[in-house]
Amino acid sequence: MISFFPDLNVWLALSVAGHVHNADAWNWLNILPREARLVFSRYTHIGLLRLLTNQSIMGEQTLTLRKAWGVYDRWLNDPRVQFYPEPRGLDAGFRETTASFGGQRASKSVGDCYLLAFAKHSHAALVTFDKALYDLAGKQSHTAVIPG
Repeated sequence: MISFFPDLNVWLALSVAGHVHNADAWNWLNILPREARLVFSRYTHIGLLRLLTNQSIMGEQTLTLRKAWGVYDRWLNDPRVQFYPEPRGLDAGFRETTASFGGQRASKSVGDCYLLAFAKHSHAALVTFDKALYDLAGKQSHTAVIPG
């Protein structure tokens, strides 16, 4: 079984019809092998709820929290989608991934490093539209960028 760990930007694009990357995200999803699995972590789960209910992100399509939960529940009802709890060893992997940023103040890198560590320790390919995240990963075999 092949597992893919979509970044928040991919989950949002798949979940919102008017999103600029919606067609690209669905094109990617539709070419995956039948046995492929999509992974939610607690981080991407909470992030999707947060983004779907954020007016500055969603504009007129902003959802209530109840409706955002409905979007998440629909994903979990898809047989290709699973929620993965944090894998064993993630904390050490997360610390290792953030080590190169140790001399900096907190930034977006913290979340990106968590995503990279989670993907690695879950044996899932991180999928993103974020070229900077892809570059941070060093084009590792467990990270892919969707052209969009």
